[in-house]
Amino acid sequence: MQLSGLYLYPIKSSAPLEMRTAVVEPRGLRHDRRWMVVDAEDRFLTGRQLPRLTLVRAQPGPQGLSLDAPGMPSLQVPFPQTEATVPVHVWKNEVAAKRVDAAADAWLSEFLQLPVHLVHMDAGVARPMTDPHSRPGDEVSFADAFPLLLISRAALDGLNARLAKPVSMLQFRPNLVVDGVAAHAEDGWKRIRIGEVEFEVAKACTRCVFTTVDPARGERDPDGEPLRTLIGYRRTPEGVTFGQNLIPRSLGSVRVGDAVEVLA
Repeated sequence: MQLSGLYLYPIKSSAPLEMRTAVVEPRGLRHDRRWMVVDAEDRFLTGRQLPRLTLVRAQPGPQGLSLDAPGMPSLQVPFPQTEATVPVHVWKNEVAAKRVDAAADAWLSEFLQLPVHLVHMDAGVARPMTDPHSRPGDEVSFADAFPLLLISRAALDGLNARLAKPVSMLQFRPNLVVDGVAAHAEDGWKRIRIGEVEFEVAKACTRCVFTTVDPARGERDPDGEPLRTLIGYRRTPEGVTFGQNLIPRSLGSVRVGDAVEVLA
């Protein structure tokens, strides 16, 4: 088994960035989901409500973030210089985040056709995990609930064999893709090592309407695929599952080509 795909999403729900190597931090891959779009009430917005958000390409840099999107000029977004924070909401969590400058808000509002704000989570902002699978001290970024998501390539192959029109792995927004294993073998894992980093395989990822958004077009599938097909063979008492949520149990770097070892 080996790591064959490595992705991060600098803004929650933004376009994926394909990486060759990434640093694993307690709250997930470095730069992954450290920025987020919120509405006028400071509640998080994602591709569930705004499929076009998946077309926003955000590139982290030493001074902040660069933004690109179809039909829009590139924009450089500096890190917030203020110490002031605002409470923003991710599901039931309240997180102290920092607002960015007004130019980023205007740029995103124009592209998304909705008044929005961009906020940032720096190293001083902690969001403790609240899931029962977590331990004291575990934390997460602006991701829904867990630091990382892993999917086996064979799981996607099995799904695509059932679909009239195949879908991309990126429709499921994984951080880590593993080759050389049977479809959904990850469902039985408890602890793994990828390269030098150990992870707890905490919980199956339950899937929602976001899986029907094609990240190449920023549009939902009119037939509700692939969620419609997944419901037929991946429904569990907890919901429709596809992939596994991970919590880092050591730190370091992971690289495409790294061996994947099942420890438990």
